[in-house]
Amino acid sequence: MPKFGKKSQERLRGVNSELVNVLFELVKIMDVTIIEGVRSQERQDRLVAEGKSKTKFSKHLTGRAVDLAPYPIDWEDRDRFHYMGGMLRGIAHQMGVKVRWGGDWDGDGETKNNNFDDLVHIELV
Repeated sequence: MPKFGKKSQERLRGVNSELVNVLFELVKIMDVTIIEGVRSQERQDRLVAEGKSKTKFSKHLTGRAVDLAPYPIDWEDRDRFHYMGGMLRGIAHQMGVKVRWGGDWDGDGETKNNNFDDLVHIELV
């Protein structure tokens, strides 16, 4: 059974416990790695300037968002990211945790109508 490595666990430090609980259920089913949890305002500003984020006030700043990826990471394999997003949403729903995934911002089940794909992003609503 997959489990989070040391780096992933460190990157979850400071993240909201409800979201962490969802992620620990996910990793029992699918091997994933945590890219980033809590981030500083300076880092957020840099990501906005680079076009990698669209908001100055990300939920990463307060520990209410995480970036993660299927492991091993293959940035070209969008299907695995979509599978991960569906698994995340399903697990969170079963646990009564409201989340939003960056591959379907409006939660309508349609992934082609995003104006900004952020397939690694999950946040608490």
